[in-house]
Amino acid sequence: MFCSTMRSISNNHVRSEADIIVVRQRPGHPSQGLLIWGNTVFPCALGRGGIKALKREGDGATPLGSTRLLYGWFRHGKIESRRSGLALRQITPSDGWCDAPADRNYNRPVTLPYPASSETMERKDRLYDCCIVMDYNIRPRRRGRGSAIFFHIAKPGFPPTQGCIAVEPQVMQRLLPHLSPRTRIKVVR
Repeated sequence: MFCSTMRSISNNHVRSEADIIVVRQRPGHPSQGLLIWGNTVFPCALGRGGIKALKREGDGATPLGSTRLLYGWFRHGKIESRRSGLALRQITPSDGWCDAPADRNYNRPVTLPYPASSETMERKDRLYDCCIVMDYNIRPRRRGRGSAIFFHIAKPGFPPTQGCIAVEPQVMQRLLPHLSPRTRIKVVR
């Protein structure tokens, strides 16, 4: 295994360092970060609003705290291997994500076309070639506290996201086989 340090979480489960991914701001660059996985550090993009403890819809901030990875989407033919401990399904043109705080499906996947404001998951750029849903404002869900917080592919040069965490395609490919519902992304300052 790639890491040797183990620590006990409970009598029933031993959590390895592979289950924890730490993300912190890059010094002097609030919308860029460092993603730390075991002893390996990768550059990443963060939200244009930096890291905030009190996230709001539209503020462009990456939420401070620890979230689980839930499941994800991929674009056919865009990633080499979809081997992962997370459930992944192929993106279709009808896949969307509602970002309208007043809508009953706020911060939920929806079928397009959708009457309220929603994001199209099948994008022309590479950002959602592999897109993992982070458990931020999912359970419990609070209207206006932020939506569509994903772990996805970064644009070249790591420009800011709208609040997501984004890495290079080869980093996502390297991490994907090690991700599972036990994986937590811990965003710190």
